[in-house]
Formats: sequence, structure tokens, C-alpha cells
Amino acid sequence: MAKELKTLRLILGDQLNHQHSWFNSETDSTVYVMMEIRQETDYVVHHIQKVLGFFSSMRNFAEFLKERGHELIYFKINDKDNEQDLEKILKRLISERKFEKFEYQFPDEYRLDKQLKKICKELTIETETFDTEHFFTERGDLEKFFKGKKQLTMEYFYRDMRKKHNILMVDSNNPEGGKWNFDKSNRKKWKGEPEIPHERGFRKDVSAILKEINKAGIKTLGGVNEKSFNWPTSREDALSVLNYFCKNLLVHFGDFQDAMHTNEAYLFHSRLSFSLNTKMLNPREVIDSVVDYYYEHKDEIDISQVEGFVRQILGWREYMRGIYWKEMPGYRRSNKLRNQNDLPPFYWDAKTKMNCLHHSIKNSLENAYAHHIQRLMVTGNYALLTQTHPDEVDKWYLGIYIDAIEWVEITNTRGMSQFADGGIVATKPYVSSGSYINKMSNYCKDCHYNVHKKIEEDACPFNSLYWNFLDSNREKFSKNQRMNMMMSLLDKKDSEEMKSIRKRAASIIEHPSDF
Repeated sequence: MAKELKTLRLILGDQLNHQHSWFNSETDSTVYVMMEIRQETDYVVHHIQKVLGFFSSMRNFAEFLKERGHELIYFKINDKDNEQDLEKILKRLISERKFEKFEYQFPDEYRLDKQLKKICKELTIETETFDTEHFFTERGDLEKFFKGKKQLTMEYFYRDMRKKHNILMVDSNNPEGGKWNFDKSNRKKWKGEPEIPHERGFRKDVSAILKEINKAGIKTLGGVNEKSFNWPTSREDALSVLNYFCKNLLVHFGDFQDAMHTNEAYLFHSRLSFSLNTKMLNPREVIDSVVDYYYEHKDEIDISQVEGFVRQILGWREYMRGIYWKEMPGYRRSNKLRNQNDLPPFYWDAKTKMNCLHHSIKNSLENAYAHHIQRLMVTGNYALLTQTHPDEVDKWYLGIYIDAIEWVEITNTRGMSQFADGGIVATKPYVSSGSYINKMSNYCKDCHYNVHKKIEEDACPFNSLYWNFLDSNREKFSKNQRMNMMMSLLDKKDSEEMKSIRKRAASIIEHPSDF
């Protein structure tokens, strides 16, 4: 029998997968390493709750490993022997502890994938890579699925995933409820009814970790109640949030998943994305739990509530990961509309008279959270209409949200939100005037600006910005069939109105702090 090599295994901060096959048995020859390092806290300015969430979750995972008898080397942020750099720490450990083999799970970020490949090339010991055992798909599956196709359409990929994994299917070809997609049922405005249950929150005291972060001098954004941290940071926490969602929020999730309201931070959303993206939860168990609960309560819960949730995880999440690995590294530089402006200053303090932006940004700063429509149709919409450079938008989204990891952030931001990829992810820009925001929220009700006006001093800035954006990109959108109707309406506007629209839009773009 061959002798087991003395092996060092790396676990990254978003690889907290308690169910990974690595942990099925303990051996004296295997040592795990985890690290809190400035390399990861400083590549962008992160929300303080994001740093706290990761550090706390990593430390809980470390305890899980130790309790099961695994040997672990853990570097806290202020440890004296913490060199704050992945390569330096790994090479020193391998040399000092005389490891004979190095193993790691595939990273989900391109920069870490590249860095670890470089490290392994320079090592003189044996190396091996493993799957994270988390996603439904492998990195290259989406590219294979769309090989030879001119257009990448998420819906076709989603249907194939439903069939392949037998999720919400009556039989091998027919979907539950008679339709594949109930998106048209997922667009209701919440007007105070039905009552929204309080989120499954937490009151964790993270003051000790916060002191360590401050001592390290890590620059962060946003705020936190250090005595009442509100995010799940262990598998037990994450499972409790999942169960709470099924029992209390799923019944109305689909109806109001696009709704926005000044008094509600979460509405009927699950708050599971952080647990999923750190891998404390597996997407299969999340979908199974939701679908099983639906089948047990079909008399209370409509298929549209469940399908909308499944589509986000089985469809959109896997699709975006596939796009990421298909298009990187060039994707992070894409700027097809050649937008060059800075992100308006109020994205960092929520000090704007525009009610929709004030509330969406305030929620982001206070909770490290905003749901997908706030991100897409409020903050993202405004950034695109003001022709902000996608690099600026990426940094903000990657930093401010607790669930933001580049593989899922950049595809949603640069692709779906900013149309910077020229149509790889989205077939048309997701832009709108104030009318859409008014349709889906109560933001416009008490706003300083009038959503029904375009060019007056108290006119909603989104309105002139919207028409100005179409006008500025007339040539780029002229052959986009999905833009035909709006471009036709643009052509019908008289020259004087367009002159006023351009003037108003220019004023907003040049002096964002005035609005």
C-alpha cells in the first residue's frame, strides 16, 4: 500500500462547503489552511458587513473542521506570522512543514484561479485540483450548450436544466403548471397587503471581530450594528433562514419579487444569497427544500411563487457563472457603449433628492443588501443612463453587497445592468424612465421630483436621462429589434423637445450632487 503524502489543502473564504467529500474522513497526513488576508480585503473597498460576514463564517467553518478532528492552520487578520498574501503564506508553509503535496478546490474568481495556477507551476511538489461540489454545472457546460448558436438565451438553458435535473417537471418533457416560466405573474406592486413577516434575522455580537478589522486598518464602507449583526454565518444559521423562507415568505415570493417599498428592506425575499455564495448552503438542497415544501402545500402556494425562485437559482445563477467562465478575462474590460463618467457621489452616502435612489442606496449602505430590481432598475439603471464607466459600477457593486463575488457580480453588473458586453447577457439595455419605478414601488409618491414631467425643474431625472440615453446611442440601437418601439417613439419627438431633454440630461450628468 502506497504511503500517503503529507498534504496541504487550501480552503478559500467562499468555499465553506460542509458537505464536501474532502471532509468525509480525517487523516494524519492532511492539513487544511484558511486565511484572512489583506489581499482579499483590499482588492476593492468592501462593505463592513461583508468583511464581518466572511470572517465570522470562516471562523465558524474552522471550528466545524476542528470539531471533526481535522488539523487546521488558520491565519487571523492580525496574526504576526500572517504575511497577508496567498502565495507567500502557501510557499512558506510548504517549506517549513515539508508538505509533499498541495491541493485546492477550483476558485470561482478568475484572478484567484490564475494566481493558484501560477503558484502550482512554481512549486516543486505534487499538486492536484478538485471541484467545489457546489454548482449544478461545470465551468464549461454553458459554452458547450450554446456552441454554434448566435444568441445565448437563458430561457433555453433554464429549460434544459429543469429537464436534466427533473425539477418542477410532470414528466420528462412537461413542466409543472403547464408553463416553463411564470415571470409575468411576478411583477406585482406591494401596497401594504399582504403583511410581510419580519425576516429571519440574527442579533450576533460581532464587536470583537470588528475591533480586529479596525486594528488591521482595513478600509470599508457602510455601517453595522456591532451588537446585532443580522446575517447567517454558520450552516445552522443558513438552514434556519431557508426553513423560515419556505414557511413564511415563499407563499408570496413570486408575486412581489420585483416590488419595492420605502418601509421594507427585504419584502418576501429569502436572504439566502450570502449563504449560497459562500457555499454554506448547496443550491440543490435549497431548491429541493423549496420544491418539497411547495408539493406539501400545493393548496396554499401557487406554482408561480416557486418557479420564480427556482429560475433565479437553477437558471440565472448557473447561467451567469457559465457566462463568466466563457467570457473572462476580457469580460472585465468590456465597455461597448464607451461610457466614461464617474459614479455620482451620492452612491456612497445616499444624499440625493431622488427618493428611489435614496432608499435603494440607504438600504445598501445599512444592510449590505438590495434585491435584484433595486440593483437593476434603480441604481444600475441610473448609472447606465448617466453613462457611468462600467469599471466604476463594478467596484461599487462588488464592494457594497454581502453576496457579491466577482463571478456573479460582474456578469449581472457589466452584462445585465450596464449592457457593457454589447448584448451577450441581455438582448437589450435594461433602462427605463421613472414610469417603471413608479409602477413597481411607492418611491415616487413622496419624491421631490414629479415622475410625470420630463424637462421641468422638478421633473424626474430618470425621464430626460432615458430619452437622452436612447438619443446618444441611436446608431448602436438602430438594428436592435427589441428597441424598435422605443426608437420609433424617439424619432417622433420634435427637435425642440429633444433639445430641452438633452439640456436637462446634461445638467444632471454634469452636476449629480445637485439632484
